[in-house]
Amino acid sequence: MRFKLILMILILGVSHLYAQDTVTVFSTKNLKQTDSVLVFKPQQTSLGKSPVVYLLHGHNANYKSWSKLADLQKLANQYQFIVVCPDGLKKSWYLNSPDKDSLQYEAFFLDELMPTINQKYKVDAKNVFVTGASMGGFGAMYMITKYPDLFAGAGSTSGVLNLRYSAFRKTTIAYLLGVYSEQNKLYDDYSPINNIQALKGLDKALIFDTGTEDYLYITSKQFRQKCDDLKIKATYIAQPGGHTGGYWSKSIVKHFEFFAAHLSQK
Repeated sequence: MRFKLILMILILGVSHLYAQDTVTVFSTKNLKQTDSVLVFKPQQTSLGKSPVVYLLHGHNANYKSWSKLADLQKLANQYQFIVVCPDGLKKSWYLNSPDKDSLQYEAFFLDELMPTINQKYKVDAKNVFVTGASMGGFGAMYMITKYPDLFAGAGSTSGVLNLRYSAFRKTTIAYLLGVYSEQNKLYDDYSPINNIQALKGLDKALIFDTGTEDYLYITSKQFRQKCDDLKIKATYIAQPGGHTGGYWSKSIVKHFEFFAAHLSQK
């Protein structure tokens, strides 16, 4: 009897620690394959609906990658966010390729993923945030500059804020946008640094950072200057670090703190 009681306590303890789901979304139109999504729910919440953070991974990673870098359940519990980690299919760059036969991840995100999450969970649609690392940082800033009405804020850690500086501009980005060249203006059209003006005058929670040893550090400096020139409020962090998971595991915590502080000021 005592053994059964101890076993029941252990089971309850484990279920209290973990509140994640794996959601699969089969996309026949935009991806032509299944996208796996890891979702972390706050264990206890007094809210009828919860704010959401879409957390986008970097190049060659997958939907499980962020859960290996940070304690997402702890962050969900502490800040009362639903945390959604979609699979960016290693190299989708979270955008729609002009080639209609290629990946249309942006359409998948907006038309299939977000409605699925809204249907399955009690989502506060007015408080949806998006952030990510490297390719995911690009995706987050790309999304909010193109669809500012859908997001309360966005973040980027070591993000590719200017596609012309990416190490993949002649490979996986070229697969989506065409052969890289100075004449290929799609690299400019899709770069968040050239679209940040869409957020001018809007009260969005923006945070971005890059380690000072990161090869993309220059793009964050340029992005900061552009925000300053346009008088767009944003929090910018420059700190020691490289383009590594070790850096992101620490930097992403600041993004959650920042989004939570934004909500507390409303």
